[in-house]
Amino acid sequence: MPTPSMEDYLERIYKLIDEKGYARVSDIAEGLEVHPSSVTKMIQKLDKDNYLIYEKYRGLVLTTKGKKMGKRLVERHHLLESFLTIIGVQDENIYQDVEGIEHHLSWDSITCIETLVAFFERDPSRLDDLKAVRAELDNE
Repeated sequence: MPTPSMEDYLERIYKLIDEKGYARVSDIAEGLEVHPSSVTKMIQKLDKDNYLIYEKYRGLVLTTKGKKMGKRLVERHHLLESFLTIIGVQDENIYQDVEGIEHHLSWDSITCIETLVAFFERDPSRLDDLKAVRAELDNE
């Protein structure tokens, strides 16, 4: 299993390749707010663990394993954003909160959250019920 730091890199690399068709060290460094030398070290680790293939001065390509994990990490991020939105977290807090919790939840917990999000999305009146309960608690 990748470490939380490896997950951040894989998620960023996957998103860059999806958006631009490639991922450069400078783009990864900028997106993660780290030094390019840190990116190079992590890319070498990810290469060693078969998440990507890296050739110095030529770039990198995600392996099937890397693509699968990258996609899963991006989906987890979007799911947690949806979950926090549904439960009423203020928009300005969502990104930071997702970044804070995404590495600390088991995949079992992620699956349960996914079920809960689907439950609310299938019947919008359930969201109204949730908001009503929240309003009651806020008024206590």
